[in-house]
Amino acid sequence: MAYLENADCTDPIEKRRTTGLVQYTKCTPGTGTTICDLSNQRYDICELCGDARTIGHSSTVMYVPQSLTSNGEEWSIPAQSRKSLPWIKKVTVKSINASQLEPSCTSRHAIPAIVFALGGFTGNIWHDVSDVLLPLFLTAHQFDRDVQLLITNNQPWFIKKYSAIFHRITKHKIIDFDTDNQVRCYPHVIVGLRSHRDFGIDPNASPQNYTMMDFRLFVRESYGLPAPEVDIPYRADKDDPERKPRIMLIGRGKTRRFMNAPDVLQGLDWFGFEVVKADPRIDSNLDEFVRLVDSCDAIMGAHGAGLTNMVFLRSGAVLVHIVPYGIEFMADGFYGAPARDMGLRHVQYSISPDESTLLEKYGWNHTVIKDPEAIRNSGWEKVGEFYMSAQDIVLNMTRFGPSLLKAIEFIM
Repeated sequence: MAYLENADCTDPIEKRRTTGLVQYTKCTPGTGTTICDLSNQRYDICELCGDARTIGHSSTVMYVPQSLTSNGEEWSIPAQSRKSLPWIKKVTVKSINASQLEPSCTSRHAIPAIVFALGGFTGNIWHDVSDVLLPLFLTAHQFDRDVQLLITNNQPWFIKKYSAIFHRITKHKIIDFDTDNQVRCYPHVIVGLRSHRDFGIDPNASPQNYTMMDFRLFVRESYGLPAPEVDIPYRADKDDPERKPRIMLIGRGKTRRFMNAPDVLQGLDWFGFEVVKADPRIDSNLDEFVRLVDSCDAIMGAHGAGLTNMVFLRSGAVLVHIVPYGIEFMADGFYGAPARDMGLRHVQYSISPDESTLLEKYGWNHTVIKDPEAIRNSGWEKVGEFYMSAQDIVLNMTRFGPSLLKAIEFIM
């Protein structure tokens, strides 16, 4: 059974209250209300308020309504934020009636609980954040750490890697739902995770009015990074005449790599940056890595999961976003808009065909080069095949220069 030890509740959670966000209030069972909402195209969610009983070994959550005269209902819920994925573990939610016998509680809890699944596309930091951690924040943060998490399809590496964030979400044991042999009774259970869009929050869709800024500050608090009022490192230590703006260069392993990396490093140095090279991997020490990101004024990299590490930057820091050829249509939604919503500055640079290895591979007359829109219209698989998986970058530092000057202007 995976768990996090109970923690001191007196840590800086009070900072969250200064934002004016609505805090959780105890739910009360309604009459004639629908338990499960399957209408959202991204996720399904069930909210059981009153008498809810979790039965882990059968992946079931039972609701005992105040009146048993209604017909019993049953739902099968993909308990993550991407319900379209067929391999996401499902949880059965049942509302019982008078002819059914409710299971006896083997343990009783006075706190809310959330049942959700890991799996999906986890293992890629963008999906870790967009599909799990951000939806978990949206669903659980209202409870001010006084909530129990029951995880189906549990992945111990995920809990370990993001233990600081889970510690900030809950002060209670995390239950491996698939191996749990108890019937746990709660006054309030949520099955599934709320999600507004890829790597984004719609404040109008959240009763607590959460924003992406709130999420970034929550993540930074989780790792004990400097408070929101602390300026980016260069401006915080501007009196040092030797100080240079510090930029983290995010490397990629297989695709969308910088083929002229020495030239890129030399160019960044020429423009006055101190360069920190980073190649974050799933087995890296995240606690150490987030402090390295926090020490930077900007991060730079090609469109890809590594840019998600901008969640560890300070307010006003800069994301320098290199967009490979053919994927301009998705660039802002995946990284540009989230950066701005988190209080960061965003500099986007779209490479030309001359800077893409696709040109040498296919030539000017191939559809891949002359008509990216046609490739896009043929479906996501073709976009992935050509532009995401078969392309590397030869960055033209002269053409790229104005983008770096813009980044420096933001930092200064």
